[in-house]
Amino acid sequence: MEKAIRIEDLQHFEASFDAQRANALAMNAVTKNGICDAAENVKAAPNNLHAYSVMVEAGDVCNQKKSGRCWMFASLNVMRLKVMDKLNLKNMELSQNYPLFYDKLEKSNYFLENILDTLDEPLSGRVVAYLLQDPIGDGGQWDMFRSLVAKYGVVPKDIYPDTAVSVETMQLRKYLTTKLRGFACELREAAAAGESMEQLRARKDAMMETVYRMLCISLGKPPVRFTWETRDKDGKFVRISDITPQEFYEKYVGFDLDNLVTAINAPTQDKPYGHTYTVQYLGSVREGKYPVKYLNLPMDDLRAIAIAMLKDGMPVWFGSDVGQFSNRKAGILSLDAYDLGGLFDTEFPMNKAQRLDYGESLMTHAMVLTGVDLDENGKPIRWKVENSWGDESGDKGFFVMSDEWFGEFAYQILLDRSYFTAEQNAQFDADPIVLAPWDPMGSLA
Repeated sequence: MEKAIRIEDLQHFEASFDAQRANALAMNAVTKNGICDAAENVKAAPNNLHAYSVMVEAGDVCNQKKSGRCWMFASLNVMRLKVMDKLNLKNMELSQNYPLFYDKLEKSNYFLENILDTLDEPLSGRVVAYLLQDPIGDGGQWDMFRSLVAKYGVVPKDIYPDTAVSVETMQLRKYLTTKLRGFACELREAAAAGESMEQLRARKDAMMETVYRMLCISLGKPPVRFTWETRDKDGKFVRISDITPQEFYEKYVGFDLDNLVTAINAPTQDKPYGHTYTVQYLGSVREGKYPVKYLNLPMDDLRAIAIAMLKDGMPVWFGSDVGQFSNRKAGILSLDAYDLGGLFDTEFPMNKAQRLDYGESLMTHAMVLTGVDLDENGKPIRWKVENSWGDESGDKGFFVMSDEWFGEFAYQILLDRSYFTAEQNAQFDADPIVLAPWDPMGSLA
C-alpha cells in the first residue's frame, strides 16, 4: 500500500468486506445494537457463576454515582466492616464526602507546591504541561487515602452526607481546575517578576483560602467534633458522643496504617520484580505520613497474598482496568465476556506488559475482593468483587471476576505487611526507584 489511501484501495477493501457473508450480519447487528451488545457472549454467564468456596463479610453495596471516588469507596468499604463488627451493626457507611473535601483541599495545596517547585521548568515543557493537565481529579491511590485518614480520620455518612456536588463532581472539578490553573499562572508570572519565595507563599495562602471557601460552599463544612446515634442488629440504641473524626477512626476502625501497603504487578522490562517504586509529583498530602510507594511482585504472589487474607476473613482492596472486557449490567469481568474476535474477525493479542508500554491499559478503578473460588489444588478460578456502582449490576452490585481477567488487568492490591515473606518485607523497605510523572503506575483509580 502507498503512503496515502487510494481509490483502488477502497475498492479492494469493499470487495473483501462484501466477500464474507458474516460481515453483513455483523454490520447489521452492531449498527442496530452497538458493539458490546452484539458481541456479548451468552456462554460467559454460566462460565462465571456467583459461587465461591471462600467468602468474607461485606456490607450493602454503595453507589459512587457520577463521581470518581471509587478508591475512597473501596477503602471505606473495607474500614466500615470494623465499625460494624465493634458496634454489632447490620450495615453502615462511612462518609465518602468527608475524604473528598480534604482530598480536594490537599491536592490543591500539593499542586501549588509542585508549581513552586518547578518554576525553573519551561512552561512549554513536559513536566509543567503534565502538572497542569489534571490538577484536581477525583482519582487516587491507597497511599494518598491513608495519608488523608492519618491526618483527618473518618466519620459516619450520617454525620457528613453527600451533597448534589459530591455525587456529580464534574462541575466542582471544572471550576477548581480553572482556579488552580489561574493560580499557577499568577505564581509563575510573579516569580518571573522577581518576587521571593516568601512572597509567593503568601500568595499561595490566599489562594488556599479561596479553595477552602469553594469546597465549603460545594460540599458543606466538614465536622470537627460530632455525636452519632444509631441502633445495632438487636435494636439496642447506640450513642457515640462528642468525638473527633481522628478519635472515631482510632476507636472504631483501628487499622494500623503503617502496615497497610500496596504491591503492584507491572511485568514491563523497566520495572524488575522485587523492587519498590514511587512516582514523581504523585500525591495529595504535602509532607504527609505516607508517600506513594509500592513493591512490584509477580502476579502469582499477589494471588497468594489475596487468598491468604480472604481465608483470614480480610477483604482486599485492589485496583484494575475495569473497562476491559467488562459486562457492567451482568457484573462480569472476564476475557470471554464478549466475542470481539468473532465479531470483527480479528484478534487482540497484546499481553499485559505490551498494553502498559503502549498505553492500552492502566489502573482505572478500585474495588474490593470479598471472596474466591478455589479448585481442588487451591488455585483460584474466580473472585467475588464488591463494586461501588449501586445494586442494579451483577448480583446486587457484586461482580464476578475470572482469575484470567484478574491476572491480565489487576495492577495493585492493598495488603497487611504481615502477609509478606521476610524477603518481600526487606524488599519493601528499600528506597524506591522514582518513576516519571506520566508512568502508567502513576494512574489513579
